[in-house]
Amino acid sequence: MPKSPSLFDFHLLLLFTIFSLAAADAIVAARPITQQFKEAPQFYNSEICPKIVGEDDEYDNGTSIFLCSDQSVHVAMTLDSAYIRGSMAAVLSILQHSSCPQNIVFHFVASATANASFLHATISSSFPYLNFQVYSFDDSSVSRLISTSIRSALDCPLNYARSYLADLLPSCVRRIVYLDSDLVLVDDIAKLAATQLGDNSVLAAPEHCNANFTSYFTRTFWSSPTLSLTFANRKPCYFNTGVMVIDLDRWRRGDYTKKIEEWMEIQKSTRIYELGSLPPFLLVFAGNIVAVNHRWNQHGLGGDNFKGLCRDLHPGPVSLLHWSGKGKPWVRLDANRPCPLDALWAPYDLLQTPFALDS
Repeated sequence: MPKSPSLFDFHLLLLFTIFSLAAADAIVAARPITQQFKEAPQFYNSEICPKIVGEDDEYDNGTSIFLCSDQSVHVAMTLDSAYIRGSMAAVLSILQHSSCPQNIVFHFVASATANASFLHATISSSFPYLNFQVYSFDDSSVSRLISTSIRSALDCPLNYARSYLADLLPSCVRRIVYLDSDLVLVDDIAKLAATQLGDNSVLAAPEHCNANFTSYFTRTFWSSPTLSLTFANRKPCYFNTGVMVIDLDRWRRGDYTKKIEEWMEIQKSTRIYELGSLPPFLLVFAGNIVAVNHRWNQHGLGGDNFKGLCRDLHPGPVSLLHWSGKGKPWVRLDANRPCPLDALWAPYDLLQTPFALDS
């Protein structure tokens, strides 16, 4: 006859069940949550849009003529799983307000360690007709140069990819509009892309000359007889690097990536700033850029880098809303703690909600 289970056996079974359930919960918790997004409507060019000559053809090296056309509006953005929801909203807003959406080419830069096929598929499923390329960014090329900043999110190597666009993108792409992922446009991006850079300027961005420029660098920087002379022959103003028009040909000729890296090398040995990828751009370009109307970067809507509190718009017209700072609209909306201006981001959110999936 089989032996009846003892009280000890029951205790062992109970413990085994508890540990099994705990392990299962841990596996579920560790599994990344895959966000699903709705398909965006297709947007068409108006009659006034230029036709890209040979848009279906390729160069001998296989590069699309459309990808290289100067008549296209070229937009560069970074792409990762943490900010993919913001990127999707940004792309939708750009297409929706463009008079020539079919002439826009998106250049997405993703970390070499990211799941590129997932990111590519996510973009393709929501924007089946989008003209885009995904480029792999080798994190190791910049990781060794990154110093810790006041907020850990600013230390992500992908934040520095904007310094390497001239190397990552095909040499035939001569001009780019760089945009962060935490913004939406409410105006035609072609207007921003048409910014004249003059004879010598490498980039254009909204300047904020009322900001306390000295606060972006440490006392060590300003007390150094050599370093403090960096801006001696310039009138530097703060500008936000989340919205820039860049002449990539001039960038390449001037080897500006190397100039930025040289400042990052100095930062590794002598602490001269606290704010991640922004100060090297200020050190190289501040005082030498073309100023763009402030309407093209109503920034700071994410609050500061510590608390991310709600903020109002700056006075004046608005063409671009930018949630720079710690607070992101999708995070605050999900937490049911939105700021008033987050309602302006919500209409561009393509996230597929569980309710919509069930229906």
